[in-house]
Amino acid sequence: MTDVSEGADNLAEGLPPQWAAGERAAPPLVGDEREILTGFLEWHRTTFELKCSGLAPERLSDRSVPPSGLSLHGLVRHLAEAERWWFRMTSADEHVPFLYHSPDAAGQDFGVLDGDVEEAFTVWRAECARAREIVARTPSLEETAINKLTGEPVSLRGVLVHMIAEYARHNGHTDLLRERIDGAVGY
Repeated sequence: MTDVSEGADNLAEGLPPQWAAGERAAPPLVGDEREILTGFLEWHRTTFELKCSGLAPERLSDRSVPPSGLSLHGLVRHLAEAERWWFRMTSADEHVPFLYHSPDAAGQDFGVLDGDVEEAFTVWRAECARAREIVARTPSLEETAINKLTGEPVSLRGVLVHMIAEYARHNGHTDLLRERIDGAVGY
């Protein structure tokens, strides 16, 4: 029988470096469903913020992977809007306005990069904090709300899984943008 731990010490040698800036707890691999889902979402939120850290504010607005219009600044705004939409407007049925979207001007989160970048981070952090409150006060992951886009029910579990996927996708974009800006890489 092979001892699985024999090669474990050498595994890290072939992996990309971990992100150097800041502290980030590993996502939980053991726990109940709520702990696992919220832990992975927090890990992705922290990963996103770390990958945006250490740059001059004006560099966060660079659209560094042409012809794409993506930028780190735009992603901060987009993720703030996603947090607001899925947790506040959908799960909690709060009647709050969109942050960067309007029916007559879609895509303002990515397309219109006016305003202070740090203010965008402040808004994103506030939306994340409000989302945490909503999740904490919701007694069951089975609790449903109506998805205002489709009219279909969506559970809190579905919202959490969707947001994990949203961050995972955009953390990949963030990797590419950041590497093009200053060569920084890591997972």
